[in-house]
Amino acid sequence: MQIHQIRNATIIVTYNNKRFLIDPWLMPKDFMEGFDVGVNPQIRQPRVELPISIDEIVDVDAVILTHFHPDHFDEFAAKALNKDIPFFVQSEFDFNVIKSFGFNDIRIIPENGLDFNNIQLFKTPCQHGNIKTVKPACESRGMPYDAMGVVFKSENEKTLYVAGDTIWYDEIKETIDKYSPDVIVINACGATVCIGDGERLIMGIEDIKSISDYAKSSTIIASHMDTVSHLTVTRDDVKNLKLSNVVVPDDNEVLKF
Repeated sequence: MQIHQIRNATIIVTYNNKRFLIDPWLMPKDFMEGFDVGVNPQIRQPRVELPISIDEIVDVDAVILTHFHPDHFDEFAAKALNKDIPFFVQSEFDFNVIKSFGFNDIRIIPENGLDFNNIQLFKTPCQHGNIKTVKPACESRGMPYDAMGVVFKSENEKTLYVAGDTIWYDEIKETIDKYSPDVIVINACGATVCIGDGERLIMGIEDIKSISDYAKSSTIIASHMDTVSHLTVTRDDVKNLKLSNVVVPDDNEVLKF
């Protein structure tokens, strides 16, 4: 297994000799305005350029979209990807969105899993911020709240859990208990919206400490770092925690397991 950190939540997972591109957000630096509901709306995003060419990034066997939000998929990805590539999504909503971009082989990952080239893919739950406050804010802007994580299993590989856009909550514990992942990728920049006293949408410092403590035997990879306008946690912040099982890759760094 190999995890290639590209930028933000965009990673390439090489698993059982197949390459999966996850959450391709491929627009150039500063192309998009900051999120108006987030902290730091004046900062344009992505904050950094892609570390390698788009042609290199899309040279893969399949795509997984954890959810259709504007920092996880864009028109640059839609243009660059082969329209016949197997494209995995979480729901009928995302299926229809991706179909509208002209893709032809779209598959919904169920909770009980599906098989792709002797790799089992399982949909896992996420809580993309406090559901009572963040979900209405998403829906009022025409954006879906739901996101998914994905577990990869194969006889020939360690078990991988890509947790997706989620905070730490009981169903993350249950997923770890169920699958005993060897490697966990978390989205960890503490992206925060200006609702109430501020609501994080994905894992922040306390969430990272919690998952590190709960999954002591797992290697935890901190992704979705240093790129979006509404981040509140940086790579240096995570490194400074000095958690022995947490790895913080730079953009374009490749981790091998």
